[in-house]
Amino acid sequence: MTFLYTVVTQDGKTKKGKMEASNRSVAVTTLKENGFYPLNVTEQGALQKDIVIGNPVKTKDLAIFCRQLASILNAGVTILDALYLLQEQTANKYLRKVLEDIYQSVEQGDTLASSMQKHQKYFPNLLINMVEAGEVSGNLEISFDRMALNFEKEYKLQQSVQKAVTYPALVSIIAVVVIGVLITVVVPTFVGMFSDMGMDLPVTTRALLGMGEFMKTGWWLLLITIALIIAALKYYSTTEAGKITFGRLKLKIPIFGKLNTKVAASRFTRTMSTLLASGLPILKALDVTAKIVGNYVVEKGLLNAREQVSRGMPLAKPIKDMDVFEPMVTHMVKIGEETGQLEDILVRVADFYDDEVQTTVTQLTTMLEPLIIIVLAVIVGFVVISIVQPMFQMYNGMGQM
Repeated sequence: MTFLYTVVTQDGKTKKGKMEASNRSVAVTTLKENGFYPLNVTEQGALQKDIVIGNPVKTKDLAIFCRQLASILNAGVTILDALYLLQEQTANKYLRKVLEDIYQSVEQGDTLASSMQKHQKYFPNLLINMVEAGEVSGNLEISFDRMALNFEKEYKLQQSVQKAVTYPALVSIIAVVVIGVLITVVVPTFVGMFSDMGMDLPVTTRALLGMGEFMKTGWWLLLITIALIIAALKYYSTTEAGKITFGRLKLKIPIFGKLNTKVAASRFTRTMSTLLASGLPILKALDVTAKIVGNYVVEKGLLNAREQVSRGMPLAKPIKDMDVFEPMVTHMVKIGEETGQLEDILVRVADFYDDEVQTTVTQLTTMLEPLIIIVLAVIVGFVVISIVQPMFQMYNGMGQM
């Protein structure tokens, strides 16, 4: 059972939070044992529970959290005091509630990594492993500093990809709405005049009228069909074959495939360098990296690379066999292994691909603008021709009279 509580701390401050307990008496006893004076302890009702779709803690929130925690720890503040301070100033309400739970867990003697492990929905495995490595080595502030940099880079990467997708998506939606209005409202008004005059309408005009009529009377069937297709694709994407198909499609699709490949290369090199620099073994680093690259084909390839490395093979060989990344990645990994500076070289490669992603996004935007204009011109041209053709037929008929 979940209980909401309001307590007074030992320094006289009022604090609110929630906790799990078998009943209210156990909750009150636990709070008193932790040095709190309970003012109000009530069971959480169904309407008080937050309905959350997806992960409400975004990459930007994690970057700010890690950066703030690293700064506070560098100032010599204890981890408990640092967590308490962050509870007060964290803007994301979901992250604030999670930090309250983590604070209580650490206060009861658990490690920070194990406390964060209980909230895997909000904290990725990458961060949890880095925190664990930092606690073992005694360099927790360094781990958070590295993770802040990692999340900041990842956020910029996500923004770049979003920028590349937003423009064509927005233009496409507007185009569909405008064309829908044209063929369901505007075109029938014009063409109706010609039909009343007993004119034989051209094929293109009849086709356009048919499309408009279908959209007015059979829109529900169109929506159901689209919903069924989306549901089928979503289900297929959860199967092994579907994950592989969509993973390959993301890397090979025209225009966006090149961008997705560079994004995967950036995530792979950035994450591996961060984990290796923190002292994690290469096998553990590959295991964690595989789960966050965002592409199932790359994930399978990295897990296979992990198996090959565990048998004594150099990392560069299975990375090359994946046939996903550009030759530069393979060559740089090989050089890093031979010189014993793998993490340093991977950082440079990650920086290079971050710049490459920005360049590719700019190129895509420049290329998509005329392409979208051409497609829209063709569609609008078809609509215009369908309206103009009956007018020409009418004028020709009047000229022959």
